[in-house]
Amino acid sequence: MKKRIIISVLLLIIICTVGIMSYSPLRNKIEQIFFATKVYNLLNSEEYMNLHQVITKDSVNSRTIMWQSLNDREDFILEYKQENEDEILQAKPQKSVLDIDNKKIYIYAVTLENLKDDMVYDYRLGFENNRSNWYKLKTAKENNNKFKVLIFPDSQSNDYTEWKSLAMNAWQNNQDSDFFINMGDLVDNGYDLVQWNGWFDGVEPMVNNIPVAPVQGNHETYTTDWQVAMPNVYLEMFKLPTNGNDKYQNQYYSFDYGDVHFIVINTQDDEMAEFEPDLLNEQIKWLENDLATTDKKWKVVLMHRDILNYGRDAKPLGDEISFSRHGEIYMLIFDKYDVDAVLTAHLHTYRRRALIRDFAQNEQGTLYILTGVAGNVRYPSLWHKNPLDEYVPPQPETNNYLVLEADENSLTFNCYLPDNTQIDTVTLTK
Repeated sequence: MKKRIIISVLLLIIICTVGIMSYSPLRNKIEQIFFATKVYNLLNSEEYMNLHQVITKDSVNSRTIMWQSLNDREDFILEYKQENEDEILQAKPQKSVLDIDNKKIYIYAVTLENLKDDMVYDYRLGFENNRSNWYKLKTAKENNNKFKVLIFPDSQSNDYTEWKSLAMNAWQNNQDSDFFINMGDLVDNGYDLVQWNGWFDGVEPMVNNIPVAPVQGNHETYTTDWQVAMPNVYLEMFKLPTNGNDKYQNQYYSFDYGDVHFIVINTQDDEMAEFEPDLLNEQIKWLENDLATTDKKWKVVLMHRDILNYGRDAKPLGDEISFSRHGEIYMLIFDKYDVDAVLTAHLHTYRRRALIRDFAQNEQGTLYILTGVAGNVRYPSLWHKNPLDEYVPPQPETNNYLVLEADENSLTFNCYLPDNTQIDTVTLTK
């Protein structure tokens, strides 16, 4: 009799356990309680590298996380949870393959959606019994117009040591930054994996913890023998917000942060003419629609090539004001839609211009800033002053970075040298 009772109790326990474990939410909770201290093997540098966060259309509820691996795996997962919470969620990445330097690099991307606003999350990646360390991400706060952005000009280098020093110094002094921008020419040769590894090394751990908003530059189109090609490496490295045209995905895009609408333009239509002859016209149509439909208070454009022509060496322009082809094309559109600020790069010099409208100085015009240089490829004292330049740093120039601070009624752009000396500041109010 006693034996029957024991068997009956055991059967009841088994039936209840099966029932409980078949209920997914309860099963997950039990697993977290009993296996929270499970020890995983730590992923090594071949299993994952160049982990980075990428800006999304709206950072309140979403974030894209990407990494690379030398291994082709179908079982990679990304785990994430709210900070100080136990419940761990999982997401499966999309995978693409990049052939570069006679090797295959596997690129994994996850876009997390339905995140809570103003929330810190922990995330890590792994497979089987292997996991990376935990990293942080923080979503934007709904209806909060106060935020900070780090802005880096061209980072192309022949040695990315100085780039790393500048980027990490800027990050250490501005760890309350919400994301960072790189204004194009991230690398010197877009098809050189060593340079891309140098770029990523320069922005770790910053890019593990806050997203990057990249701008494509002309050097992203250069092969290792300096031939022009489609910027395929750049296009695979960053999964960017959609622009409504799959043909030009990751080439130009826009996103919102707070009450600022950022528009990222591709100025490489010359390089792309052989491969994408309709790029310029298609982008202009997209740009006009994008600017016309945003309801944000501020509009800020990011584009690699500059809007002015400069005299150089023995070819001064004197008092002549000359606009580049991209200036002539886009400035009319910026005037039409009352763009507040335009940031450019490419010339490796910092210049803040007078407000410009109708191709002339105008107090009701747009602020144009040529952002300078963040790598070690510098052209000290090369460019002559343009009559529209209001501030030119002491020559010869070194590298620099910018900080954008936004609040309810203003945008402030500050420019700093590598030692954090502030050399320029300008504020727009509205």
